[in-house]
Parts: sequence; C-alpha cells; structure tokens
Amino acid sequence: MLADRVARGRVVVLTGAGVSTESGIPDYRSPEALARPRRPITGPDFLRSAAVRRRYWARASAGWERIRVARPGPAHQAIAALERRGAVTCVITQNVDRLHQAAGSRRVVELHGALAEVTCLDCGRFEDRDAVQARLREANAAWDGRHAMAAQGAQAAPDGDADLSDDAVAAFAVPDCTICGGVLKPHVVFFGENVPRVVVDQAFAALDDADALLVAGTSLAVFSGYRFLRRAAERGIWIGIVNRGPVRGEEHAALKIEASTGHVLTELAAALPTLQPRQREA
Repeated sequence: MLADRVARGRVVVLTGAGVSTESGIPDYRSPEALARPRRPITGPDFLRSAAVRRRYWARASAGWERIRVARPGPAHQAIAALERRGAVTCVITQNVDRLHQAAGSRRVVELHGALAEVTCLDCGRFEDRDAVQARLREANAAWDGRHAMAAQGAQAAPDGDADLSDDAVAAFAVPDCTICGGVLKPHVVFFGENVPRVVVDQAFAALDDADALLVAGTSLAVFSGYRFLRRAAERGIWIGIVNRGPVRGEEHAALKIEASTGHVLTELAAALPTLQPRQREA
C-alpha cells in the first residue's frame, strides 16, 4: 500500500531523529534515550544567563564531533532517491544534522535550523560551526572535552549536546563574535523557542501542494512537527507513518508501519521507478 501511494508522487516527507540513528546519532525517545534523562538547554535560559551559555558551549564542544563526522544513513539515502525519481517533492525535517542534504535531498525545510551554522545574537553574522569549533579549541587548549565526556561514560544527544561535569563546564572559556564581540548561538531552535514564521510558511506551502504526507522516524511529540500531520488531516491529505513506537496523531494515518525507517524506505525506493511529472490530484 505504501509503495502504491508513493508511486503516485507529490509526497512530502516529515522526518525526525529516528532517521538518523543508523548514522550514529542518538534519538530522544527510544527506550535507551529515556533511560538517560537529561535537561536540554532552553532558549530563554540561553539568552538570560552567561553560565548557561558556558554550559551549552562546553557540552556542545564535546558533542559536535559525532555530528560532524556522521554520514547519511539508509533512510536519508532512500528519501533522496525518491526525490530524484520524482516521488518526493520536499523534506520537512526536525533534525539539525544536515544529513538529508548530505545524502542529496535538494528541497529541505529545516524546522529547527542546523548545528553547522552559528549566528551572532548582536550583529546577526553567520559563521561556520567548524570555524567556531576551532576557536573553541584554541580558547580551551588545556580542556579536553572528549576526554571529559569519555571519562564519565557520557552520551551525546541528537542536538550535539553531551553531559559533562560541573567542574569541566566551569573551566570552559566561550569565545565571542569576531566582528562585534557579541553572543554566539547555534543556528538552531532551542526548546522553549518558536520556529521562525518564514520557515513554518515554507513547510506549510510544500504540504499544501502535496497529495501525501509520509512521517518517518518521529513520535511528533513536539508541536513544531505535529502541526503538519494535523494540517494534512484537516485537508484530507493521505498520511502514512514509518516509525517504531507511538506517534502523536497516528489515528489520522491511512497506514502505519512499525519498523526501521532505513529498512522500509530502502525497500520502498528500490521498488519505485522514475516517475513522470504529473498534475496534482483533484
């Protein structure tokens, strides 16, 4: 049923952390993740407190390497193949790892931004994350975040964060913007922040032009992603889900497959030929 529906084209894919687990990036709500509870940085706390910003950058400095070296997994590759074959028109992702683009997906709406970019909250300048990472290392030459993380058996998270001791955080120096000396923030939407309206509008426009929504690797527990399933249901757009575990709003889906996203989407891509452009269904 899924292959038949996707073969008809005009599919928007909505993805979450579950599509990146096979790339070595952990998710938020698997049993393994829930067994190691953590308190993520929130946007209001980041803006309000220099101590919170130090905590973020110290932990992110340790966790960034896993994100940086990650490579697209089977789910990313399959979704990109479905786009090349004309079935998928857009990917709306809640992930911040840019693995969809690395796999070759061309039309991607990043709901929560991307860890690969850093912005200055004062002058608005963007900077490449690797350049910031180099400055973080230079400013903390005697501080080995990877060693501190490994010594505690800490786990990295999907947002590039990693648990570190208070002592390790307190010793960390945070560089400022090289242009204005302002506060640096990763170009991501933290918990407690809103997705920019322009990004939401781009995602809604893609969905409104689609005939089907395929939800992959996400529980949709966060409203920023759930709103698109709800919109699809309101507009009578066909909904399919591939995810292990419950998904918010799954009662609106015509089909749900509880299995590995990599396995299911790889088989799906292999089964579909290249499609010819077609008009939207009435």
